[in-house]
Amino acid sequence: MGHDHEHSHHPTGMLAAMWQGIDATRRFVVNLLFIAILVALLVLAFRGDEPEIADTTALVVAPQGQLVEQLAARTVERMIDEARGTAAPETLVKDVVDAIRAARDDDRVKVLVLDLGAFDGARLTKLQDVRDAVRDFKTSGKQVVATADAYAQDAYYLAAFADEVWVNEMGMVLLEGYGRYRMYYKEGIDKLGLDVHVFRVGEYKSYVEPYLRDDMSPEAREADAEWLGDLWRIFLEEVAAERGMTPERLDEYAQRFPDVMAAAAGDTAKAALDFGLVDQALTRVESRERLVAMVGEDEDSHSYNQVAFADYLKTIDDDRFGRDAKGDKVGVVVARGSILDGSQPAGAIGGDSTAKLIRQARDDDAIKAIVLRVDSGGGSAFASEVIRRECEATRAAGKPVVASMGSVAASGGYWISTSADQIWAHPGTVTGSIGILAIFPTYQRPLAEHLGIHVDGIATAPLAGVRPDRALPPEIGGVIQSAIDHGYREFLERVAASRGMTTEEVDRIARGRVWSGQDAHSLGLVDHLGTLGDAIAAAAELAELGEDYAVSYVEPEEKLKDRILRRLTAEAVAAAAAGSGPPSPLERALRAIEREAAEIGELNDPGHVYAWSGIATD
Repeated sequence: MGHDHEHSHHPTGMLAAMWQGIDATRRFVVNLLFIAILVALLVLAFRGDEPEIADTTALVVAPQGQLVEQLAARTVERMIDEARGTAAPETLVKDVVDAIRAARDDDRVKVLVLDLGAFDGARLTKLQDVRDAVRDFKTSGKQVVATADAYAQDAYYLAAFADEVWVNEMGMVLLEGYGRYRMYYKEGIDKLGLDVHVFRVGEYKSYVEPYLRDDMSPEAREADAEWLGDLWRIFLEEVAAERGMTPERLDEYAQRFPDVMAAAAGDTAKAALDFGLVDQALTRVESRERLVAMVGEDEDSHSYNQVAFADYLKTIDDDRFGRDAKGDKVGVVVARGSILDGSQPAGAIGGDSTAKLIRQARDDDAIKAIVLRVDSGGGSAFASEVIRRECEATRAAGKPVVASMGSVAASGGYWISTSADQIWAHPGTVTGSIGILAIFPTYQRPLAEHLGIHVDGIATAPLAGVRPDRALPPEIGGVIQSAIDHGYREFLERVAASRGMTTEEVDRIARGRVWSGQDAHSLGLVDHLGTLGDAIAAAAELAELGEDYAVSYVEPEEKLKDRILRRLTAEAVAAAAAGSGPPSPLERALRAIEREAAEIGELNDPGHVYAWSGIATD
């Protein structure tokens, strides 16, 4: 009986064992398949699908929002804000330039299309970087076409360098000139009963004027008229030369626009045509048909064969930023945005985080020289000094440092440049603004008068009672002004040592005054006028690298989880934002108010002392 029982269960045991083996194998295969799918998704997320490019095609450069030197940190929150329209989209200048330069030698790309309908503008130096790439593209003999429903001034600057400029038959070209207008709060501050205590050095340090006046001071008007006039002259001369007219004729279009419109009987496109600013006024259908005739028709879309520059970048060198470059290198550290204390994400300059990047480049044996690309209106004096000291230590270690000024390198932006072996600027760079300021508002009067709220107490030392809801004691105000005066003297001494000048000589051209790059060069505040490429070449020469060197952008490592989230959400966000177009004038005004409030709110100098010009970089 026992023997029979044992035999009767044997097949069942074998089946159970077989099933366990099959089940384990199944789970192994499923897990392996899951991992393979996950890896494939991650690869697609990081690489993206390379576009299919026709043998005859057009490269379409359609910058969205503002052109910038460095993209703000692409957090999911920022991408959602962009889709909602609460944050302006950004396009990296280097991306545009690299795509155009690569397309020059690509036999498939026959035409460069500058589609400027959603372009929200940029400062002149960034426009000139793209202009240089367009000029380089044209040396190949290929055609450049600019198209838009309407051109604002910055978009038209780029369009002017095309072989043909097309505008919609109901469109226009609007040349506004350059201006700087601000809101002044003095009367409102007085009505509210606020006390805004302002401490500064320099009659030209105009950033604080809105708290002191209801209009622009004569000093600010004089300085702004000078540098804005320089930028306008550069714009007129470059655009007029490209369109085959005199600067005076182009200026007439801007100065006498009502008369120009009257002569065209209110037809904005005709006005642009009559003045020679555009070559054709076309419908969208006509524009599309002309491009089809140039490069052929896409059978699926029934539009012309085309590849967007962002997609085109996926087909060229993956290491455009030199992260994996071998051999001797020039390291580029981008310092874009407000200068703040501590560590800051991309799009802002952190005293700690930017200094860490400089230190990282200094400790990299392959990097033989550093270019600090500055695009900043300033900020924290303390953070500025932290960065300057790191540059100073790099030079002491035997590595040359070259400062390359972008659109704006003023106040703290100039401060961090002073420890460089050479300072380069564009003619249209906004720089200088050598001065110091502090603001301390108090609101004890409206609390008492309107709400019946009073503040009282006791302290063991005077500083414990310094609060925004109490009046600022005069002796404390004297302490703050003393610190401001000291900071200004230090600023002068640093500039004097850097420029081989006396502090008296620096003071005469400082006092918070802003200069254009070309004026700063003539005054001795910068060494050379030129582009970022020129500054990189100068750094390589100082390091005696010859012609055989790579350029490597030194950037913080992005966390893996942030990279995954950013890549996986980018397409959805882009789809949500598609077709939004440039902001309306009202949206621009509201953004300006929001930006100014945000700038004040983010300033975090530990001593509340700022080298800040108030001039935005974008």
